[in-house]
Amino acid sequence: MSELRSELSEQAVKSGVSMSRYRWTVCALLFFSVTINNLDRSILGLLAPMLQKDIGWSEIEYGNIVTAFQAAYALGLFICGRIVDLYGARLVLPIALAIWSLAAMAHGAASTVVGFIYARIFLGLGESANFPSAVKVAAEWFPKRERAFATGIFNSGSNIGNIFAPIIIPWIALQWGWREAFIVTGAVGFVWIAFWLFLYGKPGKIKKVNQEELAWINQDDTPESAEQTAQKVSWLGLLKHRQTWAFALCKFLTDPIFWFFLFWLPKWLHDARGIDMAHMAMPLVLINILATLGGLGGGYLPAWLVNRGVAVNKARKFTLLLCAMCVLPILLVSNVSNLWLAVALIGIAVAAHQGWSVNLYTSVSDMFPKQAVGAVVGIGCLIGSIGSIIFAQATGHILQATGSYWSIFLMGGFAYLLGFLIMHFLIPNMSAAKLND
Repeated sequence: MSELRSELSEQAVKSGVSMSRYRWTVCALLFFSVTINNLDRSILGLLAPMLQKDIGWSEIEYGNIVTAFQAAYALGLFICGRIVDLYGARLVLPIALAIWSLAAMAHGAASTVVGFIYARIFLGLGESANFPSAVKVAAEWFPKRERAFATGIFNSGSNIGNIFAPIIIPWIALQWGWREAFIVTGAVGFVWIAFWLFLYGKPGKIKKVNQEELAWINQDDTPESAEQTAQKVSWLGLLKHRQTWAFALCKFLTDPIFWFFLFWLPKWLHDARGIDMAHMAMPLVLINILATLGGLGGGYLPAWLVNRGVAVNKARKFTLLLCAMCVLPILLVSNVSNLWLAVALIGIAVAAHQGWSVNLYTSVSDMFPKQAVGAVVGIGCLIGSIGSIIFAQATGHILQATGSYWSIFLMGGFAYLLGFLIMHFLIPNMSAAKLND
């Protein structure tokens, strides 16, 4: 690959034309879609103490509201990955974003637990198309050597949104009310749709992409990969491959921990540490700054290793193992009396999750041809959502019965290491799936 890079550079110099960099504009579009995606789903957790007081729901009812979103998200993923593969992200993603933006705004009209459940269902259905679309776009626009870093950049949008949300959302809610907070954040999505429709297309159809950049994007294409791309992929047929199950089981074990971080951290600050909504911004901002750095670092590390001669598979596995180890200190959170030390431990764990997630998603495009990426991501996220539903229900009942987060942190601490061991057992070399077998 280093030879290819030199060859492309020499061609660019000889032609007097430098390589365009439009792929990073596409990455920026994905970054903002992920930011909006996470902002619209996380606002519920930020406003949970205020809503719990106004609506009067119990811990179990809150768990049911969270579960409603995750069940709808899982149902959407059952079909969205395949739809993205068939119709493309240019059409599917803006339609999905319009649906979830309207659903996010609808939260402002809810007054009962049932009302919030309905709003969360439509939010989950719409948001389910986001990550299958984003991972597929990354596979189409970036070569393998850049794909993890690009994924790290757009995936960090989930944390960038969470950096600003604890500052902006409580302020809007305290100044004008929580209903207005839902409406304002939901409306942002329609601005993104206009930019997407104006700027996005396939690499070969964008005039601002020159031949040098197009050759760089397609550097991994081989006669074998072209043959794989030409084949029709059966959604159910993907289930017979170990690579699919390695990804899916890792999602089953680790997605629930991310959802816990997203929906219960503000409640943990309020319930376990006595922080009210007006003062929880700084702890949440610190956690999400660390998470952003973790996502970017998790994307950069394998690229750095590959550029120094390490095989892609080894670079990916090493980064996944490192992230799994960095989650383990979360076991100490319940025994730490100092708030900021506890926040730092959680921040490191969330950062490790983001680095883990970046490489887990990218592993799909390492092991499957482009036309199967959306479907495999959809299958894995579906299995992950099933695990998240189980975990959310368990969390609600555990907190209702004990009021303690200790056992939840215990499960979270070991989930990633177990996931890594399962992946290593199923695909020791992360070999490519042979779809014609």
